[in-house]
Amino acid sequence: MLLTFFFLMFFVTPSTSIDSFGMNQSIRDGETLVSAGGSFVVGFFSPGTSTNRYLGVFYKDASGNQTVMWVANREKPLQNKSGILKFNENGTLQLFSGTTNTSVWSSNISTKDLNSNSSTAQLLDSGNLIVKSSDDGSKILWQSFDFPGDVLMPGMKIGLNLVTGLDRYLSTWKSADDPARGDYSIKFDPRGYPQIIQMKGVVLNAREGSWNGLYFTGYPYLVQNNMFRRDFFFNGEEMYYKSEILDGSTFRINRMMPSGIWQTTTWTGQGRGQVKTTTSGGLEDCDNFAFCGSNSVCNMVDNDAACECLKGYVPKFPEQWNVSHWSNGCVRKTASKCDITDGFSKYINMKLPDTSSSWFDKTMNLEECQRSCLKNCSCTAYANLDIRNGGTGCLLWFNHLVDMRQFNQRGQDLFIKVPNSELANEHGNMKKKKNVAIVVAGVIIFGLIICASIVLIKYPGLARNIWKNKQRQVDVDLPIFDFSVLAKATDNFSSNKKLGEGGFGPVYKGTLINGQELAVKRLSKKSGQGSEEFKNEVALIAKLQHRNLVKLLGCCIQGGEKILIYEFMPNKSLDHFVFDETRRKSLNWLQRFNIISGIARGLLYLHQDSRLKIIHRDLKTSNILLDTNLNPKISDFGLARIFLGDQVEANTNKVAETYGYMSPEYAVHGQFSEKSDIFSYGVIVLELLSGKRNRDFSDSENYHNLLGHAWRLWTEEKPLELLDEVLRENCNPSEVIRCIQVGLLCVQQRPEDRPNMSLVVLMLNGEKMLPKPKFPGFYIDRGVQLQADSSLPNNTLFSANQISITILEAR
Repeated sequence: MLLTFFFLMFFVTPSTSIDSFGMNQSIRDGETLVSAGGSFVVGFFSPGTSTNRYLGVFYKDASGNQTVMWVANREKPLQNKSGILKFNENGTLQLFSGTTNTSVWSSNISTKDLNSNSSTAQLLDSGNLIVKSSDDGSKILWQSFDFPGDVLMPGMKIGLNLVTGLDRYLSTWKSADDPARGDYSIKFDPRGYPQIIQMKGVVLNAREGSWNGLYFTGYPYLVQNNMFRRDFFFNGEEMYYKSEILDGSTFRINRMMPSGIWQTTTWTGQGRGQVKTTTSGGLEDCDNFAFCGSNSVCNMVDNDAACECLKGYVPKFPEQWNVSHWSNGCVRKTASKCDITDGFSKYINMKLPDTSSSWFDKTMNLEECQRSCLKNCSCTAYANLDIRNGGTGCLLWFNHLVDMRQFNQRGQDLFIKVPNSELANEHGNMKKKKNVAIVVAGVIIFGLIICASIVLIKYPGLARNIWKNKQRQVDVDLPIFDFSVLAKATDNFSSNKKLGEGGFGPVYKGTLINGQELAVKRLSKKSGQGSEEFKNEVALIAKLQHRNLVKLLGCCIQGGEKILIYEFMPNKSLDHFVFDETRRKSLNWLQRFNIISGIARGLLYLHQDSRLKIIHRDLKTSNILLDTNLNPKISDFGLARIFLGDQVEANTNKVAETYGYMSPEYAVHGQFSEKSDIFSYGVIVLELLSGKRNRDFSDSENYHNLLGHAWRLWTEEKPLELLDEVLRENCNPSEVIRCIQVGLLCVQQRPEDRPNMSLVVLMLNGEKMLPKPKFPGFYIDRGVQLQADSSLPNNTLFSANQISITILEAR
């Protein structure tokens, strides 16, 4: 009774007894707004022992008790009961202090969505306080559900809007008396495959894991039932989780307490008058992020944690491991040899590892997933993306595996890559069977060879035909398209179907009879790319599989025609957007940062993670294609080269990259390496940030190209002036500055000063201090003496007007 009285004292009659109000109306301290069903109330309150006043949304149960669901001015309390909730003249909902006539909270509706004198505030029966247009009642201009506090309510989304950048996340109160943001928060980590994480301040504290179709892998016991439905949505526009109540006689919320533990409150029965509150016991040791370090599994045994290295791994520091100090984790017992005969050890009932650096594909099956992992030297584990209906999709992990736990039941299957030597005991019987099969297969193959030899000796013409067909396959397992099919798909290579034209020939849009869209690259007969370059591109791309590389679907070699068929990219290339006055406005900051990160991941794969080390040699904005969701894909591998073993550098007598993206050492001496790709990447980053082409930009005052202009602004501590003006009002300044610094680090004059791509990826997504960049390539400032590169003949300095290229082919 005392508790009921305490809560009721928050509110003072008279009540407005309405669920909405419009312009020229208001809610004052002591008045309330009540949802149509009567379950939710908007009003003023003072929490706990505090005398500060806050505007909140409350759930009102059958007994009249009211529980705080959401707080508007959690960071700016009112000092007295003078609060007024009303619309300003522009139609924005605001909370004013009547004493000072100042706004302490606002709905922050974009002015482009507002129509003066047409806004209405309404409290829905879901507990969602919304502002909608009076002219169009279905158009919601703002809603409290987009700005959660410490409570997750049914129908409320937790996650990211990838288009607008809106981040919906939970954050605790500081204390029971203070609803300001506390130490803990729950949010989505969008890197790799999305997962829910718990932060303590800026430190990753715990990880609920990724969604597998039924539950988040860190909480396998939270499965679907007939009372609640949980869903995770992930497409090109949004990633979010929400729950819905299926039983109308029940209402339930999850609250994150100031200590970081969860409290669940459920109202059931007639009029929802029965209340049950349960509190979690806090995190178990195995729930703490990376409790066992990397490459190890945590188990709870009699309420105590125990860590175990994965098969094929040993403790990094055995002396610490033996006294239960596990945080440094495990390392490989023997260095990986990237052996195609490696196998996999199956772990059951698992919390899947941290997915922030994972790769995923929604269409692959588990067998295809296994093959992809086996082909990639850096891949260390794989699992199904979705475990429903027998399992679909593919998740791949690379290098270290972090934050795994094994449950007694439920959990998910995880397949860890291990050398076959480690699987010997586990698969002893299988190995014996395999040996028998090999012997049998050997006998059969020997017999086939004898038969084939007799046939080929008797019919020599057959051998020639087999060899010709082998040549037509370009030595890769790739579909061969008939020229007539491609001609029909492109309306006989009509100019209306032309998507663009590069140095090696035009690209057309094609549509097959079944409706599949293609990008058809027809090699120009006047092009410098002959059969060797063509075969090179086919052989390279057919072996490369990564979400940020364009996918090769097939080829055509018929008569004098040499044609490549790629997946169709509806948004064309990056330069189509970033250098166009109209289209660049549609690329917001989040999308540009996603493109910067995606190109980096694609290059990292080429340089390090693929089985072959690939140097692209022609990286530029026109060779970055964008899919439906504006995800970047690196294309055009006609100039790419394979590096073998420990090779780090090569030379060419024919420089054929694009001016503006070439590194100094490549332009002048024909020397190329992964660092020349990194230089090109840095140029793309600075172009994407500024919306200006490097080769066309000219600073009239200092005669700088874009790199020089960016360097000058950096040294003058004005880096944000480089940013495209269409982004300046809606960006994350710290992320922008970090990207500018990464771009300048990549375009440094000396190759050895540039970071490799693994460092670039870490720098883009990390929070540590970055190195200071040095002078960029092709840059000389008036009055500044650069230290000459002693590795170059005659200590040549580079500038935009002083390069001398003997052989340069325009692209």
